[in-house]
Amino acid sequence: MLKKLILIAAVTVAFAGCTTMRGNDAAKAPAVAAAAEKLRVAMIDPTPAALNALVADDLSYGHSGGKVDTKASFISDLMDGKSDFVTIAITEQTIKVVDNVAIVRHTLTADTNDSGKPGKVSIKILGVWQQQGPGGDWKLIARQAVRPPQ
Repeated sequence: MLKKLILIAAVTVAFAGCTTMRGNDAAKAPAVAAAAEKLRVAMIDPTPAALNALVADDLSYGHSGGKVDTKASFISDLMDGKSDFVTIAITEQTIKVVDNVAIVRHTLTADTNDSGKPGKVSIKILGVWQQQGPGGDWKLIARQAVRPPQ
């Protein structure tokens, strides 16, 4: 009987801790949204400094066509105009924060000029952001784009 009471108490404490943690984590969502917005702006008007500040060294950036970029290739493609966003609109954004990781989903609609070729894109994005460093900056560590169902 005593073991059963101890087990119940331990489970109760564990669930209580999870509830409290999620409440605190929800308070981090505005900082994640701000980082995501900074990335949107930096993708339209890229600078190495802005992009370096927003993406993790271990970035895995998946495109809807199957290409996967690293941090270096992602930044290089933006700087060289291989990936050139003229406009980017973000809609339907949701953010879920758990500890130091945030899951951001949204729809990205953009006008592009990739390698000088005008185009339009509308894709669904899953971004994974991680709070890193002594300043607790949010950095994009993983991203996957998919084309919405027709």
